[in-house]
Amino acid sequence: MITINDIAKLAGVSRTTVSRVINNSGYISEKARKRVMDAIAETGFVPSQHAKSLRTKQTKIIGVILPKISTDTSSRTVDGMTEVFEAQGYQILLTSTNLDREKEIEHLRLLQNRQVDGIILIATNTSQELVDEIKDSKVPVVVVGQEIHDVPSIIFDDYAAARHMTQLMIEKGRRHIGYIGVDEEDRSVGILRKQGYTDAMAAHGLHMEDAWVQKGDFSIDSGYAAMERMMLASYERLDAVFAATDRMGLGAWKYLKRHGFDIPGDIAVVGIGASETSHFIDPALTTIEYAHAQAGRESALVMLQVLQDEKEFSDKKVLDFNLVERDSL
Repeated sequence: MITINDIAKLAGVSRTTVSRVINNSGYISEKARKRVMDAIAETGFVPSQHAKSLRTKQTKIIGVILPKISTDTSSRTVDGMTEVFEAQGYQILLTSTNLDREKEIEHLRLLQNRQVDGIILIATNTSQELVDEIKDSKVPVVVVGQEIHDVPSIIFDDYAAARHMTQLMIEKGRRHIGYIGVDEEDRSVGILRKQGYTDAMAAHGLHMEDAWVQKGDFSIDSGYAAMERMMLASYERLDAVFAATDRMGLGAWKYLKRHGFDIPGDIAVVGIGASETSHFIDPALTTIEYAHAQAGRESALVMLQVLQDEKEFSDKKVLDFNLVERDSL
């Protein structure tokens, strides 16, 4: 096994000089640097990351907390992060809360104990307990998906996206539009998307019955159950349903298909998320596409700025959305 002492001997320099070259610290002449780099190339020497981290007090590892590891959203976001971090010599350590909000705090503490350099949290809520944990963190935290004051946040324009989608349904002649949302502890999905829907309806003077607004838990099954409750209460008047996420939209779509309703002839169905599945059902789901890979890249770039003590970043970066109009509307 090649050691740093072997490299020093082969290059004809001190062990300290080799260490400075590896860690890019301290003054080294270009001549000495070249001899060390040539020796490393000749031997194929790979510095021990553990030993290097002890010297630099950096692990070059970023912890990433996902709400659910198996979703399209998570995979695209992680792909964006990986693209940036790998180019800078960083690795990522993934954890998943499986949509358990209490585990977000648990995993923040867990990753800090693993001595990561920073943490990126794809958050599902903005509870005070979570905010306090983030602000007390021993390492920098960047949040994706929720806006937290004084914490670098990468968010989507959920309100504008939902209002735009509702406006589109109204322009296409839909007047009795139901809505499937989620718990309001999730500010982005639970509050802002619902507000976009209600404001668009109110702007056109359209009535919303209480039974038309139901809640799910992000799952397909919950969308199915919410659609069932909605239809049993007032199906003769509904002509569209807007699900705050594609997965719940797929559940609504499944219920309507199973019970013989024509989509979009009888009832239109739309969602948000542009999941892969939404494209393959028939009729395909009209949806809003968010640039999740871009969110991953942006969160990684902000994290690198924080780690390098650069202050030229804003507390909030809002990413745009794209309407994907298909056959369900």
